[in-house]
Amino acid sequence: MDARGACRGYLQPMNNPSALSRRRLLQLALAAGAAPAFVRHARAADVPRFSLGVASGHPRPDRVVLWTRLMGGDLPRLVEVRWEIARDEGFTDIAARGVETADEAWAHSVHAEPAGLAPGRWYWYRFSALGQQSMVGRTRTAPAPDVEVASFDFAIASCQRWDHGHYAAWRHMAAENLDLVIFLGDYIYEYASDANRIRRHEGGDVRSLTEYRDRHAQYKTDPALQAAHAAAPWLYVWDDHEVENDYANDRGQKLIGPRFLSQRADAYRAYWEHHPFPKAARPHQADMRIYGRYDWGRLARIHSLDDRQYRDHQVCLPAGRVGGSTTLSVRDCPALADERRTLLGATQERWLGEGWDLGRPWNLVAQQTLMARFTWRDPTSPETPGGVVWTDGWEGYAPARRRLLDVVARRRVPGVVVLGGDVHANYVADLKLDFDDPGSPVIASEFCGTSISSEGANQARVDAARPFNSHVKYGRSDQRGYVRFTLHARQLRAQLRSVDDVRDPASGIRTVARFAVEQSRPGPVPD
Repeated sequence: MDARGACRGYLQPMNNPSALSRRRLLQLALAAGAAPAFVRHARAADVPRFSLGVASGHPRPDRVVLWTRLMGGDLPRLVEVRWEIARDEGFTDIAARGVETADEAWAHSVHAEPAGLAPGRWYWYRFSALGQQSMVGRTRTAPAPDVEVASFDFAIASCQRWDHGHYAAWRHMAAENLDLVIFLGDYIYEYASDANRIRRHEGGDVRSLTEYRDRHAQYKTDPALQAAHAAAPWLYVWDDHEVENDYANDRGQKLIGPRFLSQRADAYRAYWEHHPFPKAARPHQADMRIYGRYDWGRLARIHSLDDRQYRDHQVCLPAGRVGGSTTLSVRDCPALADERRTLLGATQERWLGEGWDLGRPWNLVAQQTLMARFTWRDPTSPETPGGVVWTDGWEGYAPARRRLLDVVARRRVPGVVVLGGDVHANYVADLKLDFDDPGSPVIASEFCGTSISSEGANQARVDAARPFNSHVKYGRSDQRGYVRFTLHARQLRAQLRSVDDVRDPASGIRTVARFAVEQSRPGPVPD
């Protein structure tokens, strides 16, 4: 079937419940991805309005956010978009329906917020506008906060650079039976592509609102990514590449102050337009709050963090740089020990410290990067006392990390598991107050998942550093994929899932490692 035929099938109403199984949703999403994002010289009725798919996110016990975006250069300024959410796959039992106005000012994006839904159950949803109907998505609400939950199946993913590989990992994740996907940053990359890449970014480096919108839209055309969005609700945090590499607060690598904040405002606006955030999260110029808490019954509390918008600037920059990060010897940068420095900002840091859940067995921390100490050289060597560290991650803000973990230890916060991405490698680690003391107690667990497609560091370099980081139980930078979890009241089990070949959209996948964390004893162990 050609692209136009696939698109036409994708836009047809689907009334057969048996045809709307989870596998069928995956097939439809993959077929829909063959449709072009922009169609020239075509009749308006033939332009695929829902070519970026659908998504849902930020589930609460009584509501969830439904997303889509209308496409086509001939759209009127305002378009009415109808949505409906049903209790069954065939849409014979409608739970809610409504109309949203897709506004050109916000890229004709739609953020519907059906309320009054039943807690802890699955729903199906779809949109229609201009005589066309979207694909069907599946979503669910969170369990009621006072309900015992037997299990919670979720996955973490991050770093899906378009021109570094295909999204076979998303295709496999869409086929998993997950309650929630937690995306931990770098949904897009702002770079231009080299000529020899496996697939190329459209356009050059991204800096303007139009460019950010186009880059998000390009990523959204991938059929495997669409399938993953349609299969389960997502929870989001961002990292740097949604704006610019290694940016910190109001400072990029080239621009600072008002000029950079203007770029950040455009990036945040495009980010909100392309993800199922509630209307209340709509950015105000260069400000957008993404951190928050989500309770999953009586089983777990999820704390989602923002380590970009409010952080102190990186220190000890190379000559000629106004921002960004570097890798350096701790000895050469006394500012790293400044107790006043913060990665989260004072307000968010206080918010997190006051919101740990002492009643639920698990506290899951969804944040951007590796929290465990990681040094590339021997910290006990007279040549590199304190080690050699990367200043963009928690290692560049070690006093802030210690403050966070000190609160966990003092308050005896149960079941703290830190989830991260960013570094394009799988790391599984113990979290301690003193990483240099082998006898320092383990107070939390960490799973830093690898990238969906973004290239990692040389594995030999990681292997050479492992002896200096004994708290790291697993470290592989040569794997692309995601981490799948099953959470019970007494145990968390993790499967590190890695594709066979990131260059192949049809690649297989395998579980390369398994770990478990006992609720009563922090620290991952091989499973």
